[in-house]
Amino acid sequence: MHQASDIARLQEKILAFAAEREWQQFHDPKNLAMAVAVEAGELMDHFRWVRNDASGAVLDDPRTRAEVEEEVGDVMILLLEFAAVARIDVARAVEAKLARNAEKYPVHLAKGSSAKSGRWQAP
Repeated sequence: MHQASDIARLQEKILAFAAEREWQQFHDPKNLAMAVAVEAGELMDHFRWVRNDASGAVLDDPRTRAEVEEEVGDVMILLLEFAAVARIDVARAVEAKLARNAEKYPVHLAKGSSAKSGRWQAP
């Protein structure tokens, strides 16, 4: 017997939530993609003007951590709904992208480097 993945179950819940409110009329791919970007911006806002070496400490404050977790939830809900509406298999898309990235960023060249693909310093 085939069991739905955790991702598929979440997508079902998200789609049901939107359907109960008759929001499908607003939740087309364009608007969902824009909403993902807006919510990602709200997530980034918690780290704006924070030095890189201090960014992890932002999450030490319980109130800020709760707000960040809420933004992560917003981003994921909208991204999963986008994928469902666009009929994109999230697990397959992630596996395919990881495979492409493994080719693009081979360990022996990319390890420890933040350089873009093909711009690694010679060892």
